[in-house]
Amino acid sequence: MEIDSARDSHEPVLVEEILFWLQCKPGGVYVDCTLGYAGLAARLLDRTAPDGILVGIDRDAAALAESRMRLREVAHRVHFRHGNFCDLKALIIGSGVSRVDGVIFDLGVSSPQLDRAERGFSFREDGPLDMRMDQREGRTAADLVRDLPETELADLIYQLGEERYSRRIARAIVQARMQGVIATTWQLAAVVERAVPASYRHGRIHCATRTFQALRIAVNRELDVLEPALRDAVDILAPGGRVCAVSFHSLEDRIVKHTFRALANGPEASVRVLTKKPVIASENERNRNPRSRSAKLRVVERISKEYVK
Repeated sequence: MEIDSARDSHEPVLVEEILFWLQCKPGGVYVDCTLGYAGLAARLLDRTAPDGILVGIDRDAAALAESRMRLREVAHRVHFRHGNFCDLKALIIGSGVSRVDGVIFDLGVSSPQLDRAERGFSFREDGPLDMRMDQREGRTAADLVRDLPETELADLIYQLGEERYSRRIARAIVQARMQGVIATTWQLAAVVERAVPASYRHGRIHCATRTFQALRIAVNRELDVLEPALRDAVDILAPGGRVCAVSFHSLEDRIVKHTFRALANGPEASVRVLTKKPVIASENERNRNPRSRSAKLRVVERISKEYVK
């Protein structure tokens, strides 16, 4: 059965590589921890037809609704779950699944999220400074910009955005918020532009990109939940099952690499690392889809003969 692709406004990266490493098979059970707009999920369901099962998890209610629409013809093979992959085990149990053959993490933010000004992830268009993946909960980026002390704000921008001008940017934000509320993406981007040297404003990437990245990661606690989720993913694997994790910046990749390595070492090792070096996109894909240029795929396989509860 052909799955509707008309609503796919986001092209997932490394799809063929992920499907290859997952060793997708009919009748298998797979978990997409970052379902998004179901581009990868649609391919996986095609590959595992006619009876493969997918548990699709996403924090973004809008993305989940789009995925339900796109996958409507195979909805009987999909368990849709609105939640955070930090609750992976509970979400799996709630789906009536005990063991799985593969787990996928496609980290970061999707193109449709960036394109929707009302979500506040990007400064391409002006919008509220929100950045929450799950708009039911948590503090917004505007809250952090308004409330954090200068030193804490500078540390956040430096550590999570790897921004060398973090001190200058934090100082400028504090000075600007004394004059009025910084409530929109363009307002924040303008503050950053004024804070950095003129030469830095015309670099390869926009000078506010790293600051926006840092705030998004902080708002969604992206790094805090990643290692526990990776460990939970290994725990729910059947023997021979695999975890594929795609990261888009060095902070994520470092956590994935170190977590996989820790799980593969010592007498209690539960996995073997299948990708000694990260898999990257082909030149053709990098030219076709710029988002793939920074993508790194790492894969592990469950080796324990005993299922870990």
